[in-house]
Amino acid sequence: MNEYLRQFLSLPPLGSEQGANVDRLIFYMHWLMVLLFAGWLVYFVYTLWRFRASKNPRASHQGATSHATTYVEVAVITFESVLLLFFAIPWWAAAVEKFPAEKDSTVIRVTGRQFNWLGRYPGADGEFGRQDLKLVSADNPLGVDKSDAKAKDDIDVNGEFVVPVNKPVIAQISSLDVIHSFKLPSMRLTQDAIPGMRIPVHFVPNATNTYQIFCAQLCGNGHSNMKGVFKVVSADEYQKWLASKAGGTASFE
Repeated sequence: MNEYLRQFLSLPPLGSEQGANVDRLIFYMHWLMVLLFAGWLVYFVYTLWRFRASKNPRASHQGATSHATTYVEVAVITFESVLLLFFAIPWWAAAVEKFPAEKDSTVIRVTGRQFNWLGRYPGADGEFGRQDLKLVSADNPLGVDKSDAKAKDDIDVNGEFVVPVNKPVIAQISSLDVIHSFKLPSMRLTQDAIPGMRIPVHFVPNATNTYQIFCAQLCGNGHSNMKGVFKVVSADEYQKWLASKAGGTASFE
C-alpha cells in the first residue's frame, strides 16, 4: 500500500513493520464497502423497477414463494464462516503467539494513570526489579521494591518513551486506576490498559521519528490531556539516552 493511498484514507504516517498489514486490511475493507454499496444500489434500483406501480397495481398478499433468499443467506453464512475459521483466527493466533524473544527486544512496562503514562525500562542487567502492590504510595506509584538489587538500575520515565529503530519492542501495558487504552496511531497499535493485568504487545518500529501517544478510552475529566511522546531513534542515540538516564529516577508528579 503506497503513501498516496494512506493520504487518501487519511491514515497517519506509518512507523512499524506490522502496520503495513493493518493498512492493507483497512484498504480491503474500504473496497468491500464500496462493492457492497454498489451492489445494494443496483438491487435498490432493480427493486424500484421490478415492483413499480404500473406493473403491480394491486399488492400481493401471498408474498414471495421462492427459496432464493434462503440460499443467499446460507451462502453468506458459509462465506463468513470460511473467513473466520480459515483466515481470521489463524492470522490472529500467529500475531498473538509469535512474540519476539525478550533478550532481542526493547522491553518496556507501560502503566496508565489519571492522566499520564508511566514507563519503566530494565537496567543494564536486563531484568526488572520486584514490584508489589503493597509498596504503592504517593512517591512510589509503581510499587517498586527499592531494596531489590535488580531495581537499582531500572529506568523510570514519565510520558516520554525512547526506543531504537529496527529492533522489536515489547510493551507490557497496565493501569494503576481505571481502564485506559495505550494508542500509538503511527505504529497501528491500540491496547487497553486494565488494572491488575499486564498485557504484552509487540511491534518493530522501522522509521526514526517522534510520535504521539494517546489514551483511546474515556478515563475521566482529564482524558483529553492524557498524552505522551514516543521517540524512535538510532541505536547510537538510544545508547546515549540510556546512559543519560542511568541511575536517575523520573518524577511521577
